[in-house]
Amino acid sequence: MSDTDLLFDLTPTEEQQMTREVIRRFAREEMAAAARAADEAAALPEGFLRKTVDLGLNFMPIPEALGGVGAGRSPVSNVLNIEDLGRGDMAMAIAALAPLSVINCVMDYGTDAHREMVSQALATADFTPAAMALMEPGIGFDARSLNTKAVVQDDGSYVISGAKSMVAFGPDARLVLVFADTAGAGTQGFLVAGDTAGVHFEKEDYMGLRPLPLFSMTLDKVALPASARLRDDFDIKRFVSLCKIATAALAVGTCQAVLDYVVPYVNERVAFGEPVSNRQAVAFMVADMATELEGLRLMAYRAAAQAEQGLDCTRIAFLAHRNAIKYGMKIGTDGVQLLGGHGFTREHPVEMWYRNLRALATLDGMLLA
Repeated sequence: MSDTDLLFDLTPTEEQQMTREVIRRFAREEMAAAARAADEAAALPEGFLRKTVDLGLNFMPIPEALGGVGAGRSPVSNVLNIEDLGRGDMAMAIAALAPLSVINCVMDYGTDAHREMVSQALATADFTPAAMALMEPGIGFDARSLNTKAVVQDDGSYVISGAKSMVAFGPDARLVLVFADTAGAGTQGFLVAGDTAGVHFEKEDYMGLRPLPLFSMTLDKVALPASARLRDDFDIKRFVSLCKIATAALAVGTCQAVLDYVVPYVNERVAFGEPVSNRQAVAFMVADMATELEGLRLMAYRAAAQAEQGLDCTRIAFLAHRNAIKYGMKIGTDGVQLLGGHGFTREHPVEMWYRNLRALATLDGMLLA
């Protein structure tokens, strides 16, 4: 083994680097530039979702035989994409990536019929809304013991009843991947059309993620055929880990946007005849933000790398998610603090990023790495 074989190399592949350049430009020009107006309007920019199709992300994990690129499932590539889109705007990133998360889960655990159906529905020239529904209202949410129940019938079909929260797109979703507890089989996933009888949606409003259309979802004795269920080998532990990794990547991107904004601000803002960055307290706070962000980024990358190798990434995914919640909130708070009184105004975007970062603890099951 040569010395180079022992190096820890974080260099993206040529394909990943090319994709990053495209996505970063899109995030800068189409997302960051429109983020404030979208937050004020509490709506996605006109035509934004259609533009995301040109990125081609939905086609990447789909086999060529089903009309995709055939690049395969890559948690590392997904983390890089989530990070870069999150740097543009967290709410728009979730909207753009929600259908891809459904595709990724079906590529992992769907039957051949599921893969064909999802490919035809979501890998198209027009943006087709789709979402995952894991989160439930109430205290003590546990993805391994859900209150939403799927009861198997004598003919093998299912009847699902329960409630979900923070479901993207709501009634506009072509497909919703609903997770429910099945007696004896634990948590399982079911593909549900948004207009299925017994499915009801109600709009929800939050302090952050304002452009993202979020809904509560009620399932009232929803009848589904046995074919709607994912394969028997669905692994809820790995699924949750991949969701946590995605959330960590989203935090990295948003926190990077905060840091990118405050560094020039403190260098250019003059108080008492000198830049405020000359003050040791300010310089140390910026240094702490950069250190915490880099640690979070490396932890998210490590978790994604383990997942891509097929290793058990439960522990590192949990730690990355925990750090995302802890330090994501801290970096958002410090960003507001560094702007002083300006941080409390809507003149600057740091208060918007702060509000969005508050959502990190509630995003379980929205995106999948």
